[in-house]
Amino acid sequence: MKSTPKGPGAPARTNSPNRPATKSPANRPAATAVRTRNSRATQEFFRGIVSEMRRVTWPSREEWIAATILTVVLVVGVGVFTYVVDLAFGAIFSFLTGGAR
Repeated sequence: MKSTPKGPGAPARTNSPNRPATKSPANRPAATAVRTRNSRATQEFFRGIVSEMRRVTWPSREEWIAATILTVVLVVGVGVFTYVVDLAFGAIFSFLTGGAR
């Protein structure tokens, strides 16, 4: 057996099928080709965004106002409901515990 820095009897390090071989600089794609590919991908991404945004059916001003008012009313309604339920549970627990807090 071959002695390695890890200790005697440890197998020497080899390129196995489970471990990819390291790439030498000659095997790597040129930096400009990578930048060009990334640039094209980015441009295509933003073109897709613009294309999708043109397909959107935007609501009218009246629809925006109605949706905003409905949202505010629902938020206030849920807040008031939560407050009332909290008061009710507080009163129930206060009654059950004899007023101790």
